[in-house]
Amino acid sequence: MALRQDATELGDARRRVETLVCDLPGGSDADRSFDHPWEVRAFAMAVAAYHSGQYEWSEFQLSLIDSIKKWETEGGAEPWSYYEHWLQALETVLAGNGKLSEAVLDDQTRSVLATPRNANHHEAHREPVAVDPAR
Repeated sequence: MALRQDATELGDARRRVETLVCDLPGGSDADRSFDHPWEVRAFAMAVAAYHSGQYEWSEFQLSLIDSIKKWETEGGAEPWSYYEHWLQALETVLAGNGKLSEAVLDDQTRSVLATPRNANHHEAHREPVAVDPAR
């Protein structure tokens, strides 16, 4: 029975994520797609942190708006990336709530950047299932 319950919970979680993706404001479906695996992960981390009570969704929304406004104010110097702003908003709310320290984030970033691109190339890498925004 545990397998059945896990499948039901997974299906419920997938439906919640699909609802969030389908309800994202603006743009065409192509604008909302994930271009890189890290974007899916950033999206999933933000949703998981919200569902586990790490922050209020309105906090995240305001932080996302602030990140985008800052980018606009600076004249869009960096290339546009919705999920770069998404990730910045997630880092901001988690740091603001004391859930993520800047020192830990810096250490983890250095560790990731020091890892060669082909590290563990002999291991299977499975990416999350794509969400159909047309639903």
